[in-house]
Amino acid sequence: MRHWFIVSLCIGGTLALSACGANDQSSVDRKLQEVNVIDETNLSDVMLTVADPGEAVNYFRRSGLENPDRIDLQRGLAASLVRAKRPHEAVIEWRKVAAMEGATNDDKVGLADAQIRANEFDAARETLNSIPPTYETFKRYRLEAIVADAAKDWKKADAFYETALGLTLSPAGVLNNWGYSKLTRGDFAGAERLLTDSIRQDNSVFTAKNNLVLARGAQGNYTLPVIPMDQTERAKLLHTLALTAIKQGDVKTGQALLKEAIETHPQHFEEATRSLRALEGTNG
Repeated sequence: MRHWFIVSLCIGGTLALSACGANDQSSVDRKLQEVNVIDETNLSDVMLTVADPGEAVNYFRRSGLENPDRIDLQRGLAASLVRAKRPHEAVIEWRKVAAMEGATNDDKVGLADAQIRANEFDAARETLNSIPPTYETFKRYRLEAIVADAAKDWKKADAFYETALGLTLSPAGVLNNWGYSKLTRGDFAGAERLLTDSIRQDNSVFTAKNNLVLARGAQGNYTLPVIPMDQTERAKLLHTLALTAIKQGDVKTGQALLKEAIETHPQHFEEATRSLRALEGTNG
């Protein structure tokens, strides 16, 4: 009898040890899984920010195929396609995201952004209209302004630009967009004001400087604005002014500005040289 009791104890002890071993292994597996998720999240962040866009697309496409129910990976693929300047493919992937369980209004904004980049303005308008008006973000209203601009609905565009400005601490980009919108409408003074504000907020963006010079040149002001610029930027802006002057019939002024641009550029300024030769050939 005592023999069977000992055997029972041994078997019971073995089972207990096995159970402890299984529990310990499960705990280890869970911890490893948590570490893997953290590592993967960090890698995804890298892929979405500093990694080569093409590599990011490949990473998220591969990871998404392995985990088709992971909406974060599908989002990563869609966003990476935008970064890779492949907007038509991005639209397809953002549509998939928007249809997945767990999709948000921000995903619809991402879809609208891709649609605008793909020149699908009507589709972008429909997507934005499907978002509740209570969802108010800077990106949403910036896109609303761009869509209104495309439709030449200036009143709505101005209202959306103004709303977007109130929702960001970095307004330079939207000020530049709004200024360019005014420029295309022929409101050159309004464009000059907004573009000057944009450069005041961020003087590193050459596009805003070029747009400002266009707005001033359209008003017959062929002097460079007092803004920060390096020598190469100065030469390019002089070239823009020259072409603006020529387009408006001020050929002599344009010719002088082309020569100044060529002299100012620290290297050979092929584009301005070609413009000057063409102008002299026409006049000669």
